[in-house]
Amino acid sequence: MKAYFKNKAVLGGIFMMIFYQIIMIGIFMSGYSALPKNVDRLTMAIVNEDQQSGAQFVEQLQKQLPLHVVTDESLEQAQKDLDNRDIQFIMHIPQDFTQKLAAQGEQVKLDFFINESNPASVNSTMQSIATQVSSKMSTQIQTQSFEAMLQGMKVPADQSKQMVEGVMSKVTPNIVSTNTPPAGMHNQMAPMFLTMASYVGAMIYSMISSGALNQLKAKIGKWRAFLSLQGVHVVLSVIAPLVGLAIYFGFHNYGVETFLKMWMVHSLEMLVAIEFTSICVLLLGQAGMMLNLPLLLSQTIAGGAVLPPEMMPGFFKAFSHISPMFYTIHLDYNLLFGGGKTAEYVLGLALVGAGALVINLFIHQFKPVKSAKAGKEPAAEPQFM
Repeated sequence: MKAYFKNKAVLGGIFMMIFYQIIMIGIFMSGYSALPKNVDRLTMAIVNEDQQSGAQFVEQLQKQLPLHVVTDESLEQAQKDLDNRDIQFIMHIPQDFTQKLAAQGEQVKLDFFINESNPASVNSTMQSIATQVSSKMSTQIQTQSFEAMLQGMKVPADQSKQMVEGVMSKVTPNIVSTNTPPAGMHNQMAPMFLTMASYVGAMIYSMISSGALNQLKAKIGKWRAFLSLQGVHVVLSVIAPLVGLAIYFGFHNYGVETFLKMWMVHSLEMLVAIEFTSICVLLLGQAGMMLNLPLLLSQTIAGGAVLPPEMMPGFFKAFSHISPMFYTIHLDYNLLFGGGKTAEYVLGLALVGAGALVINLFIHQFKPVKSAKAGKEPAAEPQFM
């Protein structure tokens, strides 16, 4: 047994057992602690078209709701912002709100708009708030009605009962869901699963391919080896994503056009992920995986599949701007379910890839070329993608 504990490979394995627990639990505990305490960072738009009692309810709701509330947008602009995920929720008070409140037997419908092309945590929170708002408004209306009834004590008991029952069902929520995913948690989580599968595959490949680069650059030339490897990256990035997409589309077929668009997105993602993860292995060799692992785990939060950027703790929100997974997950949401800013996400993903490639070029430039020794070159030392 002592021989094993003195073995470097075993000691390395023990270190990884401990290291992985530290980074995984540390990252997840700090990241997911934002839910639900950061709900107040989400934005809700109240579009009020009734300038009588509607304005009073808006003023009261602003003080009570656990969200940042904006009230200066038109319904059309608010719906556009909702599609772009700039806001998470819309409440629409119609022009005839007061009129229907005053009319006996009339029900008041409040429109609540929710973009379901979002993390499940956001959708469930918005559904809960819609119910909460309706309940609060019903309670306020009931209080006002009870006060009116108390002033007129001569109202017969039967009539009073009918009035109370009418008031209690006065406000009904009308939830309008947009960009709704097909039923099934596998569909809601598909952007996360597809993106992570491509990213992890790219991360493992980058470690192996950089070892091959280290061997070949001494034999065929530093820059010839580098450029040839870039060509291999491109070819594999086009072919490899077809496997995961074929499996997912086998469960739920969104059509040929969507498949082709998803293919292009995940080909770009895989190429960007290879460049991104190669930075660490080019700098540190195999030890680069020690950095790539926490970067991967951080992107499970910074990617935006569980928490929207508004709710993320500061580090994860900042990291999302350079996270390949963040842009890809949101592109998947758009292509599979709907949503805005598609061009912006494509540009962001491309810029992250371009930035990573430039960094790799500089690292490769200053890395010395080791002399070739037949059979002696360490096959698994990844020095570039």
